[in-house]
Amino acid sequence: MTPVTRSGLLLAAIALIGAVASGWPVSPLVVALVAGVAVAQFPERWRPATIDDLGRFALRLGVVLLGLRLSAGQLADIGLAGLVVVVLTVTATYTATRVVGRRLGLDEDLVTLVAVGFSICGAAAIAGIQDVVRARGAAVAQAVAMVTIFGSAMIAVVPLTADLLGLGPRETAVWAGASIHEVAQVVAAGAAAAPTAVGIAVTVKLARVMLLAPLAVVVGRGRTAGGARTLRVPWFVIGFLLAVGVRSTGVLDPAVLATADRLATGLLAAGMFALGTTVQLRTLAQGTARLFVLAATSTAVAAGVPLALVHLLL
Repeated sequence: MTPVTRSGLLLAAIALIGAVASGWPVSPLVVALVAGVAVAQFPERWRPATIDDLGRFALRLGVVLLGLRLSAGQLADIGLAGLVVVVLTVTATYTATRVVGRRLGLDEDLVTLVAVGFSICGAAAIAGIQDVVRARGAAVAQAVAMVTIFGSAMIAVVPLTADLLGLGPRETAVWAGASIHEVAQVVAAGAAAAPTAVGIAVTVKLARVMLLAPLAVVVGRGRTAGGARTLRVPWFVIGFLLAVGVRSTGVLDPAVLATADRLATGLLAAGMFALGTTVQLRTLAQGTARLFVLAATSTAVAAGVPLALVHLLL
């Protein structure tokens, strides 16, 4: 059996496990990344050969399939006010995170990963944008750790704060969907607030996911301005938008969409495992205090901006 075949079978197995575990409270992407980091600590000869390229392709294909979670109809459901909340929150969170990250002197790639992960959709967004910035595996692991820690804290903070402020189910749902990092975390927070809030919260969250494609282009353009390379829209971004278009037509059976959703999670998990195999633990502690400051700031903006907009617009 060739090294490529062994690596391919390993990633296929991880993708299958990730697909099966897609409904778990703990993100399969996080679990896969941790597993990859664990493998990386073994001697070099134990590390699967050619896994980097295969993992990168799995990430790209997973991002394409993420587009099948979204439709134009879902955007219409949250209304103009909801869309304004989403766009302004994403813009403010991304911009503030980039500015603060630079002031803190953190690695540019790490700052970009945190900015995109906290403003869009957590680990999945980090996985998608990693291919645009070509960030190191250690930077990806650090960004995913931050988005997991702070997003998990928001599961409790948002419902409790909403109750103290006297927000209704719809206002709480919009706030949760616009502020919390991971889809699973949004579901948990929405359910804690009110059963009727879950659907609205997830729809608002998916509207944020829709902005992954244009944000990837913005990040790529910024890299070009810095002289890195000629700007080309990544094929997986185009594929993501095409997938959204296909979902919007309504031609796909719900069973097909459910399968594609699980497959997207599995592919992203496989890609994150591959990234994890490039990480050495000693690199994860670099700049930890400053990274926590950045993550806390990003979370504060991601929570504060939509809360203010909910009060103003809803």
